[in-house]
Amino acid sequence: MEEIEAVVIEWLEFQVPAADRERYVQVDDDIWTPALQRYPGFIGKETWIDPQDLERVVLVIHWQSRDLWKAIPEADLAEIEQCFDQTFATPYQLVASREFQIRRFPVGAEIGR
Repeated sequence: MEEIEAVVIEWLEFQVPAADRERYVQVDDDIWTPALQRYPGFIGKETWIDPQDLERVVLVIHWQSRDLWKAIPEADLAEIEQCFDQTFATPYQLVASREFQIRRFPVGAEIGR
């Protein structure tokens, strides 16, 4: 049986000082999003803000496949992270990192199921 490539979600949760959260979101959008858009397989990215926890930021990144996501050179990721850290320059912490697969997208009447 042939293995089907599923859309993959990269789920990252960060703890950011509440006073700097909006700046973190903006710098992330200015640096990480355009950098990731250059790589094959990038579909899109969402930023989730928890109204009950002002220090929590969740990034949900959609990839066409795990192979395309993981093909990004580590050196490139380190360079992007360094640029982000120099620009943001406020301590933050990666709290959780997870990976999910989307087996199919709901359409039409299936959305309510």
